[in-house]
Amino acid sequence: MPDFDTVYQKYFKDVYRYMLILARDEWLAEEVTQETFFKALNKLHQFDGRSSLYAWLCQIAKNTYYDYCRKQKRLVTDEALSEAFYTDELEQRLQDKETAAEIYRAIHALEEPYKEVLLLRLFGELPFGQIAALFHKTESWARVTYHRARVKIKEGLP
Repeated sequence: MPDFDTVYQKYFKDVYRYMLILARDEWLAEEVTQETFFKALNKLHQFDGRSSLYAWLCQIAKNTYYDYCRKQKRLVTDEALSEAFYTDELEQRLQDKETAAEIYRAIHALEEPYKEVLLLRLFGELPFGQIAALFHKTESWARVTYHRARVKIKEGLP
């Protein structure tokens, strides 16, 4: 097991980027990332190596963020999604405010894990392999889940 300083130097930026995708707030992403490494330092001896160290850290970060959200009753806003969604062929439809609202409603209506996989892939630009590692699944699972999420959104649009 590498020492904590090495882990921190190697993974801080990646965990921060992951948190920025989820939180859509630089301050919150940095706070949660710092808290993640604090928790990881205290639990480094519990890391069993069944998943990658990156996936383990991201799982801690995700749980920390969701704990914060539960405490703050904070949700991802439509405005945050609007800034991030201009990444695929739906861009033309998003230019029309009425259609954009329909797309946002469709995204918010997605059940998990479809919603999170879609957000990680489109907005976080994470490769399917990393998404799969975060969920402790295969890369094929991540691809299929992403595809199904896109289909569900498109089916819900006029």
